[in-house]
Amino acid sequence: MTSSNEKASDENVEYTPPPKKTYPDEKGELWGHDLYPERRGSKKSSVMKTLLMKEGDENIGKYHCEKKVYTCLKKHPVVKLMMGALRASGCPIDIRRHITCEVCDKSVTGGYDPELNQIVVCQNTAKIEGIIGSVLSHEMIHMFDYCRNNLDFKNLDHLACTEVRAANLTYCSFMSAFIDGDASWFNLRKRHQECVKRRALLSVLAARGVTPDEAKAAVDRVFERCYNDMEPVGRRIRSSTDDMQKALFEGSLFGYDL
Repeated sequence: MTSSNEKASDENVEYTPPPKKTYPDEKGELWGHDLYPERRGSKKSSVMKTLLMKEGDENIGKYHCEKKVYTCLKKHPVVKLMMGALRASGCPIDIRRHITCEVCDKSVTGGYDPELNQIVVCQNTAKIEGIIGSVLSHEMIHMFDYCRNNLDFKNLDHLACTEVRAANLTYCSFMSAFIDGDASWFNLRKRHQECVKRRALLSVLAARGVTPDEAKAAVDRVFERCYNDMEPVGRRIRSSTDDMQKALFEGSLFGYDL
């Protein structure tokens, strides 16, 4: 997921994972705050909203969002790679079933709902193709882990691992981390790892009702293994390079092409 106050271009966009999608535990209690009001029929209509034609605006926003999602699925190199990897792993994406555009809390631009195995693109905050491409890439890492690695979002170590992988492969490129103050020109590898740890920690804290010490311990336990697991992208995508195209080409060698 991503926060909505980021700058982006249409070609190569990195984003900050904000609070994760809520997910009920065995008691039916939610982890964190529900940032996706349309999930599971909780969207509410009001007379005032109808009079102000807000519902019509939302329908138009959904249409434009879906068009841009479709464009990203056809053109964004990492999204195409992830689509191929999911298909090769036995979990092909049906865009009508597994991707949805919805109105979300203004603090996020997307998320992954593990209960419905569905990616949410926030039509009210993710309005350009670059952001939408980044949302899809990031959340497809979670979907891939859920498919291939039997990811259990109720397991704190599993959650920490997929957050490490998503931050590593789709956010914390050296350049984006440098711009955000998470890295410097010196000792880039160490600072890149710090960026990944920090992003993963924030996401784990937002998704689960755990203490900072518990979340940090989980990230530390899984970090070395999950940081070095770069499947299916195969490389850390750096800004302002052709790394995305390289990853797409290399993925085809492993049967990850569509």
